[in-house]
Amino acid sequence: MWTSFSRLRLFCCLLAVLMVVVLVINVTQVEYLDHETVSATFIDSSGQFVSSQTTGVSRTPYCGYEHQTLSSRERMEEDSLLAALQWQVPDVGPVPFVKSTDPSSSYFVILNSAAIFRVGSQLEVLVHVQDFQRKPKKYGGDYLQARIHSPRLQAGAVGRVVDYQNGFYKVFFTLLWPGKVKVSISLVHPSEGIRVLQHLQEEKPDRVYFKSLFRSGRISETTECNVCLPGSLPLCNFTDLYTGEPWFCFKPKKLPCSSRINHFKGGYLKGLLTAAESAFFQSGVNIKMPINSSGPDWVTVIPRRIKETSNLELFQGSGTFPSGYYYKDQWRPRKFKMRQFNDPDNITECLQRKMVYLFGDSTIRQWFEYLTTFVPDLVEFNLGSPKNVGPFLAVDQKHNILLKYRCHGPPIRFTTVFSNELHYVANELNGIVGGKNTVVAIAIWSHFSTFPLEVYIRRLRNIRRAVVQLLDRSPKTVVVIRTANAQELGPEVSLFNSDWYNFQLDTILRRMFSGVGVYLVDAWEMTLAHYLPHKLHPDEVIVKNQLDMFLSFVCPLET
Repeated sequence: MWTSFSRLRLFCCLLAVLMVVVLVINVTQVEYLDHETVSATFIDSSGQFVSSQTTGVSRTPYCGYEHQTLSSRERMEEDSLLAALQWQVPDVGPVPFVKSTDPSSSYFVILNSAAIFRVGSQLEVLVHVQDFQRKPKKYGGDYLQARIHSPRLQAGAVGRVVDYQNGFYKVFFTLLWPGKVKVSISLVHPSEGIRVLQHLQEEKPDRVYFKSLFRSGRISETTECNVCLPGSLPLCNFTDLYTGEPWFCFKPKKLPCSSRINHFKGGYLKGLLTAAESAFFQSGVNIKMPINSSGPDWVTVIPRRIKETSNLELFQGSGTFPSGYYYKDQWRPRKFKMRQFNDPDNITECLQRKMVYLFGDSTIRQWFEYLTTFVPDLVEFNLGSPKNVGPFLAVDQKHNILLKYRCHGPPIRFTTVFSNELHYVANELNGIVGGKNTVVAIAIWSHFSTFPLEVYIRRLRNIRRAVVQLLDRSPKTVVVIRTANAQELGPEVSLFNSDWYNFQLDTILRRMFSGVGVYLVDAWEMTLAHYLPHKLHPDEVIVKNQLDMFLSFVCPLET
């Protein structure tokens, strides 16, 4: 009997050990799959579904960003974003200026110019780039911008550019209004300039530097600050406790870190380029220069047939491109009917009993300035804040409207921001209760253009998490994201705030907020499609259209 019992006990022990071994093997396999290879589906910038299997993207490490503590999903998303933004510029070695892209000798051709075009038709344009010796380029990588427009109708829309990597590009337009429609193609930067911008992004992220003033009694010191600081000097660690956003300053020699008073832009590094590299950034030569047509540069578009007109402007789907167009200087989104708020009373009626929070850079501060200028009952309350910095507050007591603006946390290139006003957008969102009378608008992009993309991805990840939590606790809250926009470029500005940098940021922003439940004001297309010159702070007519779109989300047309 005892022998049988001993055998049973031995059998149970062996079985238990076997189960533990199997469990350990399974857990190890799951962790391996979770961390090494993750297959998923993403939506690209055109709205198409792309299946990707990510095993990591090779990139230059920056400030420990490759050692971030990320979940497998976050790591997969980041790798996917970085892979999608790999600009195809072949490594052909040093290229002399005369062999770089010359917009004046390049040309475009309307491929189907003899066809009969109706509203809704596709127009295809072939671009052939040549160098300054008028020889065809054999590789791609140039950054082009394209639009169609009708000056008399004050109409315009952007086109989609496809790089064939052999000196040829094809541009696709959707014809959205009848009449004479003109094609315009511009070279923003030659591929040789893009290679320089890539190098600066990876190797010189500190080309804009920041400073802080430390003061205690009569003693004051100023030190340099940034997301990452080189060397081994003692640092003040101002990393945000809630978001983990890193920020450091060199420690003052005589003062404690707690004596920091403010934050301000220190300046821009000079002498970033060699003489050969500078040749690729010349105003009037190869920065935002037009490419002329070989043959007609316009087509005539006739109205659609009656049976075909039903859903032209209400086309639904995440892949709508372009997202809208101008007609008679009014932006017309293709996904919904946008209202026109031409009278201050219309805006007051829309915003009555609402709290409106504007967070971000100076491009959304323009919204605050427009509203307080255009709506007389919306009176700005003097908080004693520095001009163009904020925070700002406006109130309409009669109609119970509260409007707030606050800049985002560092990096931010404002003149002087008090230390206690350096608030991160994610933390501000976490402090909002939300509800049907709460409106939030966010614009954050311009001040991140000099940094590696991981810095921007991290910031958006924190903001997105806070937005999701806000919408989860208060689903009726309206959250609007304003995208980046094109701007005027010269030789120096191109090195810090190029449209190419901001195109990357804009692409990341759209992907990361896709499917989150926020509304998008497409400032990128609204500046590219307009006839006015590009500006970091667009002219009032463009800002007015942005506000009309924003307010249409807050107070949509009843259907």
